Amino acid sequence: MRTKMLQIPNPDGQADAFAAFPDDGGRHPGILMYPDGFGIRPVLRKMACELAGHGYYVLVPNLFYRHGQAPVIELPEYIGEEARPAVFAQLMPLIETHTTERSLTDAEAYLRFLTTQPEVSAGPVAVTGYCIGGLLAIRTAAAHPDQVAAVAAFHGPVGADGPDSLRRLTAEVYLGHAESDMTPESLLTLNQALDAAGVRHTSEIYPGTIHGFTMADTDAFNPAALQGHWDRLLPLLDRTLANS
Repeated sequence: MRTKMLQIPNPDGQADAFAAFPDDGGRHPGILMYPDGFGIRPVLRKMACELAGHGYYVLVPNLFYRHGQAPVIELPEYIGEEARPAVFAQLMPLIETHTTERSLTDAEAYLRFLTTQPEVSAGPVAVTGYCIGGLLAIRTAAAHPDQVAAVAAFHGPVGADGPDSLRRLTAEVYLGHAESDMTPESLLTLNQALDAAGVRHTSEIYPGTIHGFTMADTDAFNPAALQGHWDRLLPLLDRTLANS
């Protein structure tokens, strides 16, 4: 496995990013992995490496590069109840400045960079995301239907852009919701909107989970749900990127 830090050219500057990919000299399907708001850190690097170990080139950008290189804010090794108020006091202003326009500008730059890396094979890519990264993943897939074959979002506010945005999706979609984020009634409404938009999708609630359940360095972590996330994500990628 190879890993490296990269700089992605963007109209607003250079976005730092983490990349992981097989060390076999070959070319592999590309995956753009949007982190949660806490950003690039050891747990995200570990997840990217695990995904890359299945034969993919995984690119994890620093969402808030306009404010500095990752880590943009100071994070404790473990983000528990006591640490959250101070962390979110730093984080929320960054999220509030990350407008739809900025996220779309970034998405175009990220995809251009990813698809031109020498280790990335020709063909479509996949986009994954966690928390706010889930919203960005859906937004990216909707804006680039010709490039994105699969999109997966976990415990993210995926319906925040409204039902009209879903109609632009051509990728196969997987959505894994935290029980604390999504009621059965809200899930039904979202799935009906996806059906109406003609989107191939699986959208489900992970029982007994709270927002952030995939992140092992937080008090939201649920090991069984993280494994469930891999059990759903890997077959999706295999189906949609196998011929890339």
